[in-house]
Amino acid sequence: MAEEPHRRTDVLDVVGIGFGPSNLALAIALAEHNAAVPEQERVSAHFFEKQIAFGWHRGMLMPGTTMQVSHLKDLVTMRDPTSRFTFLAYLHDKGRLTDFINHKIIFPSRIEFHDYLEWAAGAFRKEVAYGTEAVDVRPVEEDGEVTHFAVTAHSVGLPSKPFVQRARNVVVAGGLRPHLPDGAVLSDRVWHTGELLGRLERLPVPRPRSFTVVGAGQSAAEAVAHLHREFPDADVHAVFRRYGYSPADDSSFVNRIFDPDAVDRFHGAPEDVKRMMVDYHRSTNYSVVDLDLIDELYRRVYQEKVGGHQRLHVHGLSHLLEARTTGNSVRATVEFLPTGERRVLDTDILVYATGYRPMDVREVLGGVTPYVRTDEHGRPRVRRDYRVETGLRGTAAIYLQGPTEHSHGLASGLLSNTAVRAGEILRAITESCRTTTGSERRSHARHAS
Repeated sequence: MAEEPHRRTDVLDVVGIGFGPSNLALAIALAEHNAAVPEQERVSAHFFEKQIAFGWHRGMLMPGTTMQVSHLKDLVTMRDPTSRFTFLAYLHDKGRLTDFINHKIIFPSRIEFHDYLEWAAGAFRKEVAYGTEAVDVRPVEEDGEVTHFAVTAHSVGLPSKPFVQRARNVVVAGGLRPHLPDGAVLSDRVWHTGELLGRLERLPVPRPRSFTVVGAGQSAAEAVAHLHREFPDADVHAVFRRYGYSPADDSSFVNRIFDPDAVDRFHGAPEDVKRMMVDYHRSTNYSVVDLDLIDELYRRVYQEKVGGHQRLHVHGLSHLLEARTTGNSVRATVEFLPTGERRVLDTDILVYATGYRPMDVREVLGGVTPYVRTDEHGRPRVRRDYRVETGLRGTAAIYLQGPTEHSHGLASGLLSNTAVRAGEILRAITESCRTTTGSERRSHARHAS
């Protein structure tokens, strides 16, 4: 704690690290709070986002893909359905509300939902520093207590010096990171689905004649469907360990696991019960596919068999052993698990649809990391209000949005509870700000005497 105290006028109430849907929902909650309270009770905030503009899984915004959650689980409705930032308010602003109602759907297209997110983010251009990455967070001590943090950030891709922003609360929402199998290396011919559309716009060959997609989840199935449709002269190989694509369980009773009060049940449950809950209901989110898409892919395979020209090849119960780039192609060795038989696929493009993993908060927290309390698995201990438990004395706090499945359940990394979670973090921060204001008054009185 080598940082020297600075004037309190230099200290914001909140610094947000990352500006995806989670911290966007928090920014909305903060703005609505500030509009409803006297000036002295307003919460000051600023956000750092390393992308140069707002974007959320842009590489998978394929035509025909839809959201897997209701439009009512937007940035605000579950917290405040009267907000001007609801999805319905967006539709009204865009002049499409009646058309959407006539469409008789509850799952908007992914392209439209992304446009909604951009529309909402547009209201906070002044509060967000895009193209800026937070690289360190250090506690600042005053009178034996940590009163705030020094957040070091720098401009991405520019030869600028790092700068420091101080804040009483830091909310980390760094999002997910693409996951690759051990030994996998990305290149011009080997991609992750997170960059699929961008890569297709700058293909290394005029028209690929073959693609191989590794993975069995929703992103994998969507990538297979998209490549098969958009490249009618190409073969598309789907490789995964399962017998076939497994349907997502989105039935009404099971969906209760994403309800706001399910977080209370999960957070207060014993560790063995938490593991049981996640294991029982992994089929709601992990390596599963919408049934309609499964049926569509099966229909394509069957119709190609009928026509006698097979382009879509499904390699179930199979494992990618090796992928080597050789000249103008990728040589993929695929093992059929029941027999051990190996087959070599010479493919123009290999796509890993192997999912994402939560960011390691230690990458950002830096100087705070030694003080973070962890469980027996080395994961941060997180209170019900999403505050990270530390060994630091004082009112300054770190909050996590996203990498809290171990403490708050399956909805942690999904949109389902984004609106409610933002409200809960806001409540914790405003209570802390009131406490801090009282402490400051007492501190000033001591110094005056």
